[in-house]
Parts: sequence; C-alpha cells; structure tokens
Amino acid sequence: MLSEGKKLNTSAMKSEMDEKTARKYRGTGMLPSELKVDHTWRTRIDPFEDAWAEINEMLSAEPRLEALTIFGDLQRRYPGKYQDGQLRTLQRGIKKWRAIEGPPKAVMFPQDHHHGRLSQSDFTHMGNLAVTINKQSFDHLVYHFVLTKSNWETGSICFSECFESLSDGFQCAVWELGGVPEYHQTDSLSTAVNQDGNPEEFTKRYTALMDHYRLKPLRINPGEAHENGDVEQSHYRFKKSVDQELMLRGSRDFTSRQEYERFLRKIFKQRNSGRSKQFEIERATLGPLPEKKIDSFKEIQKSVSGNSTILIDHNTYSVASQLIGEKVKVKVYAEHLEVRYAQKVVEEIPRLRGEGKHHVQYRHIIDSLLRKPGAFENYKYKQDMFPTTRFRMVYDGLSKTRTARNAAKEYLLILDLAAKDSESLVDEAIRILLHTGSQIIDSTAVKEVFEGLKSDNQPRKLKIDVPQADPGIYDQLFTNQEATWITLN
Repeated sequence: MLSEGKKLNTSAMKSEMDEKTARKYRGTGMLPSELKVDHTWRTRIDPFEDAWAEINEMLSAEPRLEALTIFGDLQRRYPGKYQDGQLRTLQRGIKKWRAIEGPPKAVMFPQDHHHGRLSQSDFTHMGNLAVTINKQSFDHLVYHFVLTKSNWETGSICFSECFESLSDGFQCAVWELGGVPEYHQTDSLSTAVNQDGNPEEFTKRYTALMDHYRLKPLRINPGEAHENGDVEQSHYRFKKSVDQELMLRGSRDFTSRQEYERFLRKIFKQRNSGRSKQFEIERATLGPLPEKKIDSFKEIQKSVSGNSTILIDHNTYSVASQLIGEKVKVKVYAEHLEVRYAQKVVEEIPRLRGEGKHHVQYRHIIDSLLRKPGAFENYKYKQDMFPTTRFRMVYDGLSKTRTARNAAKEYLLILDLAAKDSESLVDEAIRILLHTGSQIIDSTAVKEVFEGLKSDNQPRKLKIDVPQADPGIYDQLFTNQEATWITLN
C-alpha cells in the first residue's frame, strides 16, 4: 500500500494493523517473521535447577522412573522444599529430558502388502458387548481371520483359545475364502507356537495343519502385538461394528446361537462389501485348497477312575459307572468330547471352558448313591446333583425336617425317578407341589403327582368306526346304470 503512495494510517488500516506497528516495520525495513525472536529465556526460576544433576543421574540409571516417583523421593529427602503444585513443572522437565537425552523409542515400519501373500488370525473376546442368548449371558470369543492386502475378513464363534478352535476357525475361513495365501501369521499362541527352549518353533499339530494347506507359518515377537497389526485393528473395528448394529437392533438378546451367528455373518458381509475390487484381485492369486479338511480333534486314552470320572485337560467329567477300571478313548473337539469304548460312542459331553471345573451327571452314579446315601452330604460334586433349582429347593426343605441321611435318601429316590424315567416330568411335579404350597414334598408326594402327569401325557388310541358296507347297494347301483342306458338308447 505504501509503495502505491497511500498514507501510513490508510495502509495500516487496510492491512488490519495498528499504525504504531506499521511504523515500526517501515522503519526497520524488515518483515514481521524476520523480527521475531525465539523465546529461550525463563520467565520464572526453575525450582528443580539445583536438583537436576540428581534427577538426570536417576533417569540415566533407570529411564522408566516416573516424574511422580522422583518428586516423592525429592520431597522425602528435602522436607518442605518442594510443594505439590510444583509436580507439573517437574513433569515438563522430564518430558523434555526423554525427548532429548532419553533412550531410543521403538520405530514403527509401515509394510507394503502383496496380493495373496499374507493372512493373519487371532482370537478376540466379545464379553464386553453383553450379548445374551435367551436372556442368559453368552460369554464367547471370535476367531478372526484377515487378508492383509484386501483386508477381507471372516470369523467364527468359539469359547477358548485351544488348538481345536484355532483349527476349526482357520479351516472354515480358508474354505469360505476359496483358496490359501502363501503365509499365515499368528501371535505367540501356545496352541501354535512352542515355548522358549523348544528346538521346534511351532507345535507339531499346528505345523501339520499348515502343511496340509501348504502354507508357511509365521509368528510375531512376544509382546509385540503391533506386528499382527492388521488383525488387531480389525478386532477393534469389527467389534465396534457389532456394537453399533446391536444398538440399531435395539436388543442384545438372541433366541438362539444360530440367530446370533447369522447376525455376525451379516456384519462380515457388510464390511467386506467395500473391499470387493481388491478382494477379486487377491482371490485370483490364492493357492488351491486341498481335497478335504482335516479333523480338528485330539484323541486321548484314559482309565476311568473309581469315582466314575475321567480327567481331560485339567477338568473332570463323569461316565457310566459300568466303565470303572476300563480304558476309554476320548476325542476332544472344540466344544464337546466323544467318549468311545469297544469302537462305539458311549458318551458325548459338552467341553468345559477353562480348568479345574467338573461336569458330573447324576445318571451315571445314582445307583451307587442310593446304596450309600450317607456319602451324599459331603460329596465333592454334590452341586452337580441338582438338575434344576426346584430339585435343590426340595432337598433343602427335606434337610430342615429330617436327619441328613434320611433327607439324602428321600432326595435320591426323587433323583432316581428323574434318571430312570423323565427329568422334565419330575421337575414339573415338583413345580406343582411348590405352587400348591404342599407342606411335605418327599419321594412319595413327587411320585404321586408324577404318575398323574405321566398318564395325562400318554398318547390316546384314536377309535375310528367304519360302518359295514351293505352289498345290496351295488345291485341298486347296477340297476340304476342299466335304466339310464335304456333311456339313452
């Protein structure tokens, strides 16, 4: 403006600048950026100036020390010198020290991914989404599989990070994918990766699985989850999508596991829809699938103990008492056990999650308990002897009015009726007795109501009366047809 002959005050106003400031810049002949001076001086005294040599020595010896820890140490060694309000000053000083003199930080190295080269998988816990099945909490995991180039993903419900869940999830994923990439990467899953000190990096079962599909297994370094970054990020985004869809749905309860599985499949489909172009390119580079899947179970031989139980993966399961002392073969699947004896399946049992748990079925041991009712009171697995809450209520009621042995005997007679005939009808009989306020609920009362229910549920024979045909009707029919023929002719 000044160069155009405008007055100073006019030029300053049009530049939205104070006239004094404009005069200063005109006088120096320099730009504002050239006149700016870096602020290198302190506006107040550093209260830790005298202690920085000690602080520097402490941080050099142990860089992980936090400012709060160092501040507390200074307060103890120099009482009254440092006030709580000065902690922020120390934190800023230590932050600056870490940036200039501190140890090097881990550097992230972005990777170039190639079509058909790498897949990653991992388990993710879904408990924080509060999903329920028929109003019952559904605590579960999802095995999550991702292609790192196209980010195509899929997954399946499971209940533990066991090898069987890994094998089932991986095989379902690649068969849905329709081919196999060159590499498959996991974190340090104990079901896939051997512990330190083992000469073989991967477990034999995991190696066999990878060999069957002609994949090369990879693992990340322990504690470096970011190395499995694609699937880790997919965990977060997938669970966020599930949470949002649950909000839209208006309910987190499902009528069955199958309905919930369909819900998850729909979300995977929606998430993959925007990756279709990259996925089609990647799918063309995948290797072929083998002719068939391989079995996802392990087989264990166990001797049945005198308790009529077997121990599988640190959990206790009961089997029929006739098998005590015999050796059985157990196929351990992801969600159930298959017990075999003499080449026949004698028991299928839901697999327990975790360790130190038990699943004892009263039907297996009721005969022995009836012969030894005194053992019931302190039986280690007594809690498993109550099929429903109503059975427990009956036993508690008997225990209040009878001796422990007599109460156990009466209750075991009720349990025997459920084992030998129908648990559901016995439970209904107890419900009726409780509802009617019956003072005495023992084996006699339960059996009486049970017999009534049983007779009501018996299928009734349907009587069909078929009247006897009169042969004379055929003569009459013939006569009528003959008369009609004469009339027409």
